[in-house]
Amino acid sequence: MTNGFLRVAAAVPPVSPADVAANTEGIIALAGELDTKGVELAVMPEMCVTGYTCADLFHSSTLIAAAADGLRRIAEASRDWKLTLVVGVPVSTGTSLLNCAAVVASGEVRMMVAKQFLPTYNEFYERRWWSPGPDGQPRTFECAGAVVGVEICEELWTPQPPSGRAALAGAHVIVNLSASDDLIGKYDYLRGLVAQQSARCLCAYAYASAGYGESSTDLVYSGKALIAERGTMLAENDRWNPESRYVIADIDTEAIERDRIHTTSFADSAVAAGVTPAAATLSDRHSDPVWLPEYRSIDPHPFVPPRADDRNSRCTEIVNIQTAGLARRLDAIHCRSLTVGISGGLDSTLALLVAARAFDRLNLPRTGIIGVTMPGFGTTGRTYDNALSLMRGLGVTIREVPIAEAVNLHFRDIGHDPALHDITYENSQARERTQILMDIANQTGGIVLGTGDLSELALGWATYNGDHMSMYGINCGVPKTLVRYLVEWFADRHRDAGNTVVADTLADIVDTPVSPELLPPDADGNIAQKTEDTVGPYTLHDFFLYYTLRFGFSPTRIYQLAQVAFRGTPYGDRALILKWLKVFFRRFFTQQFKRSCLPDGPKVGSVCLSPRGDWRMPSDASAALWLAEIDRLTTAAEA
Repeated sequence: MTNGFLRVAAAVPPVSPADVAANTEGIIALAGELDTKGVELAVMPEMCVTGYTCADLFHSSTLIAAAADGLRRIAEASRDWKLTLVVGVPVSTGTSLLNCAAVVASGEVRMMVAKQFLPTYNEFYERRWWSPGPDGQPRTFECAGAVVGVEICEELWTPQPPSGRAALAGAHVIVNLSASDDLIGKYDYLRGLVAQQSARCLCAYAYASAGYGESSTDLVYSGKALIAERGTMLAENDRWNPESRYVIADIDTEAIERDRIHTTSFADSAVAAGVTPAAATLSDRHSDPVWLPEYRSIDPHPFVPPRADDRNSRCTEIVNIQTAGLARRLDAIHCRSLTVGISGGLDSTLALLVAARAFDRLNLPRTGIIGVTMPGFGTTGRTYDNALSLMRGLGVTIREVPIAEAVNLHFRDIGHDPALHDITYENSQARERTQILMDIANQTGGIVLGTGDLSELALGWATYNGDHMSMYGINCGVPKTLVRYLVEWFADRHRDAGNTVVADTLADIVDTPVSPELLPPDADGNIAQKTEDTVGPYTLHDFFLYYTLRFGFSPTRIYQLAQVAFRGTPYGDRALILKWLKVFFRRFFTQQFKRSCLPDGPKVGSVCLSPRGDWRMPSDASAALWLAEIDRLTTAAEA
């Protein structure tokens, strides 16, 4: 194991029923190929040494003796491998036959696990040949610093699969040796079963099932190879293709361990089951600053649905959460008016779109939404026009309150030179806008809807008691990369409904640079102040935020993951990643005080910064450990 990653394979060797010599050679050849790819743990199908479909031939002493010899040959071959191999083989006890998983490594058979739960359907009435394995038999072993659990085929389908207990005993990975035939709809069910078991057990699950050579008489086998981790399918083969013999994945044991620590019910379940977790040998875990996981896809946009076909359902769910939260707040306080500042930017746009849905849900007229545009020193014609176009298109009440005169008066009151474009110049505008919104809300008997998003909260990119404050923060659980995605989704829905004016406005808002527009435009009237020039790319910051909050990863690990995720993109440069990673951790620590007094807002995903339950951190915690680690990484990268 290197840097917390264990390289695992699920493999389907060529098998011909009862041809043990050929099967053995196929297993050895495939295992050797996997070993050259750095695989540390490989699982192959149930009874792959003999073939699963041998039926009554299993009671032939000739076949059983050949199987024992084949296993010895595999064990001998393993002297040349670094990987640990788990293969299916029949074993005679002298009085009964057992359907076993043999764990082979370093020239020896390290362990045998006998199948305990035997199916009694179809033509393979397994009790005809096999006796069940003993209850309570050892099912875990160590491999390269990880703990591995074993179960066989049917055992996964039982009400209490052995993998559950193995996971409670510390198994990071469960391997399943299977011989599951193919029927209409069965694969989808199996695939879901594997993914769900990996989620329930907070583990990785590698599944290998019998393939083409086993297809005989009445049943057909497709050769399934699957690897899932914590509910996500990491790899699966082209099962009907005889050439697609294996899949490989780098399993993240550090993420597994973090989830188990964070999910305290996991340890409680182990106590209730009377299981003492087994500790892996930490000395088998290696650290290599330049090693990166090769067999693992790392999404550069962890908050955004990775597949296009997930887009509609995911966006619908997010918007429904936001809408229901806001509608409930309005309903609970008998409020029929809502005030929201509309800048023509992404965040306020999403807030207004959700507000419109909430009012529709409550059967309230959209005119009860007071959209306030407040042009100031940095407002450009593009954002101003988009703000007005959006409000008109959605049918809300529009109010325009220019702030320049009021802010200049304030500058005179506090003795600030308006030619000095410093933090006072910027924040005075933000606080003036918040004051206007609050007072209009008082006028109309409503509340102020906040627009700030999760990314801004993480970086503290908000003016304290300015845009930092509201009566309900509708976007507090939505990071910037997802805000953009949701606005695009709304644009598509409005276009499909024939509202091209709103759709076109939303499309232009998506294309507008992110900016607070607190500094004057350039000579051409374009946005001069671009947020990402100051705080860094939100694409990187959202990546850092996800792995910091979701898994508590170190800067080193986040840096390594980012190199994989952004390879070949404008964000993949190591120096660039380290530069903004340092900015992220510095701001994340120093800006906690702003998060300690956040208004209510709907939690959307697994990552949130609400101080009431999702993220609790001292406002004055030191970032020294994290920043020092990034400095060491930077020095090493420059060497």
